[in-house]
Amino acid sequence: MPHLITKRQLTIQTPSEKDGVFFDFVAKSPKEEKICVKAEGKKFFLTKLAKNENDLIKLDLTTRVTPISIAKKALKTYAELANCEIISSNIASSPTKMEPKKEYLKEISYFVDEFETKKEICIEVGFGSGRHLLYQAKTNTNKIYIGLEIHTPSIEQVLKQIRMENIENILVVNYDARLFLEFMGSNSISQIFVHFPVPWDKKPHRRVMSHEFINEALRALNVGGSLELRTDSPLYYEYSKELYSSYEEESTILKNQELEVSSKYEDRWKRMGKDIWDLTIFADKISPDIIINKDFTFNIENQYLFDEIIKILPEKPTVQDDFMVHFSHPFKITENSGLIHVSMGSFNKPLSIYILVDNKKISYFVTLPLPTSSNHKAHELIEKILINEEKR
Repeated sequence: MPHLITKRQLTIQTPSEKDGVFFDFVAKSPKEEKICVKAEGKKFFLTKLAKNENDLIKLDLTTRVTPISIAKKALKTYAELANCEIISSNIASSPTKMEPKKEYLKEISYFVDEFETKKEICIEVGFGSGRHLLYQAKTNTNKIYIGLEIHTPSIEQVLKQIRMENIENILVVNYDARLFLEFMGSNSISQIFVHFPVPWDKKPHRRVMSHEFINEALRALNVGGSLELRTDSPLYYEYSKELYSSYEEESTILKNQELEVSSKYEDRWKRMGKDIWDLTIFADKISPDIIINKDFTFNIENQYLFDEIIKILPEKPTVQDDFMVHFSHPFKITENSGLIHVSMGSFNKPLSIYILVDNKKISYFVTLPLPTSSNHKAHELIEKILINEEKR
């Protein structure tokens, strides 16, 4: 993660701008600050907090931005504006370094609001080094491949390869695959690859494969489309085999089959004599279309100071059967404005987001929650909490 360690110094005055990087405002808590940044069409926060006798300035995890070069530029520009005395840094980059092809890196909002194609769509979940994803795209240029990955260095590496090899049919997104399929149209995908996912033997609830994921995959797949799991984990194999057995759809299990391309890890496992299983399930029916509700506005007008709002927020998480809400970390901007950090949505995969209280207006920041059913239920609860007159 890009960061700076600097001598203790005052925060820059906002709003301010340098070299196309805009610093809008600073939100403060007793222990840290959130510095709002706009750069290259992206909006995000830098986090500043005390570290011994110095300051640590880094990219805020809740609003993380890709490619990472944007965050590095923001940190460098902040240090220049604040006249920081830098003690250590990991934001240096080589002037000859090839920049990734950013037009193929998409925000999740692109797939919610804009994505359209007449081409056949294939998805790879957790592409890692990208060897399989790149091979498929180069071999099938008439198809669109969507690569899902949450490991930023893997994303950067694949984007470099896309540029070096002039590949034009890959879209990359940094997002959790367990949620992504909810935003794909019914009967719109031909193949979904889940190759060597993290087994999570001690935390099985974190696995990609689940009844919820398979149900979404079968809805999104066209008739004859396939969801293909490839794994070297005996426990993951047994777990997924049990999942597949509860479906009426046709499924197949193959062992130690050779593919046209394999990852470096797969090559290593083969040399070690490990078994590799392929479990595939096929969609066999047309699924109804889905309607996505994208409305996350707050139908309330704030009449209170920021400090008064903080007092009514519950200290403990609210957990329901299919969603949760947890408020934490308020950050003050002015007397009647500030940020509230909240975790919301599905208990197993909650969304981390900020709520901006700006005088009378309350809204999510820097983006809206994704339009999942669990996020909508959490939003309704948040709205009820914020208008709770009894606790004021």
